[in-house]
Amino acid sequence: MPMIDLRSDTVTKPTAGMRHAMANAEVGDDVYGEDPTVNRLEMLAAELLGKEAGLFVPTGVMGNQLCIRLHTQPGDEVIVEHSAHILRYEGGSASSISGVQLCPVPGARGLLSHDAVEAAIRSPDLHTPQTTLLCLEQTHNVGGGSVYPLETFQALTDLARRYGLALHLDGARVFNASAKTGVSVAEYAYLFDTVSFCLSKGLGAPVGSVIVSDAVRIAKLRRLRKMLGGGMRQVGILAAAGIYALGHHVSRLAEDHLNAQHLAQRLHNIPGVVVNVDSVETNMVMFQVPQSSKSTEQLLVECREAGVLLNAIGDRSFRAVTHLDVTRDDMDAAGKVFAHVFVSP
Repeated sequence: MPMIDLRSDTVTKPTAGMRHAMANAEVGDDVYGEDPTVNRLEMLAAELLGKEAGLFVPTGVMGNQLCIRLHTQPGDEVIVEHSAHILRYEGGSASSISGVQLCPVPGARGLLSHDAVEAAIRSPDLHTPQTTLLCLEQTHNVGGGSVYPLETFQALTDLARRYGLALHLDGARVFNASAKTGVSVAEYAYLFDTVSFCLSKGLGAPVGSVIVSDAVRIAKLRRLRKMLGGGMRQVGILAAAGIYALGHHVSRLAEDHLNAQHLAQRLHNIPGVVVNVDSVETNMVMFQVPQSSKSTEQLLVECREAGVLLNAIGDRSFRAVTHLDVTRDDMDAAGKVFAHVFVSP
């Protein structure tokens, strides 16, 4: 029986159609701007998000960090939500690469409020760092795939503009947000100076992210990408996967959301499992098994031995992520595994 992998939407494998597109990609030297497939991906991404230009980068972390470097000077302060990916999962790179400090502001399920952000913006003072950038995350990873309403985005970005802050969107899963709300990715992107999004998560490509912005900023980012070692050569083979993903996998994201809701309901029906079904907005399900006599590691091992892979996010707390390589039947099968593992002594 094949393993049901719910650890992340990064575990997806290229589909047959994507592999065909990769194998037949026309390539050139991207550092010279001569890879036609990369150029096509960057133009496509910019068009979809309503920006002038795009830049293909190897990873989402690089995309975020390039944008922080672009918008700041050493000694500046960047406002982020206190559980933001930029703060928790990017290896301290903002301080290392850009010489900035991050100001963590508590949010509700990862989502910041107008008042909390305004309180964190520093007044001009030679003794304190200067607040120069606000970074938001859509959807929010640690928030369980939570989605900022467009109206909240508008209020936060209006606030930032009033104080002269630059704006970056870590839109790793922004297409999931669009699938949930019906708000186009371009409507989200319009509010920000730079937006990065991942091709290698729900969209199912094996590698890569794209930054979109105006042409002047993208030119600067291209140079910064080279400085960080991100100048790639015949990378059209990977860009072809991104083009295929944008053309074939965006419309199916809603299926992942439905599967996540179905799994949450299965978990809700298991005695001893704590899950908020109503909080499942996109493709993530956060849940706890607080009263289990088994350790977190033991629960993970038993699930794995029964054919389901999970990530722990705390003591007897777990995250399950749906994606294009799992089906509704897999949700039912996983539910049966969980019912056995979490209930048995």
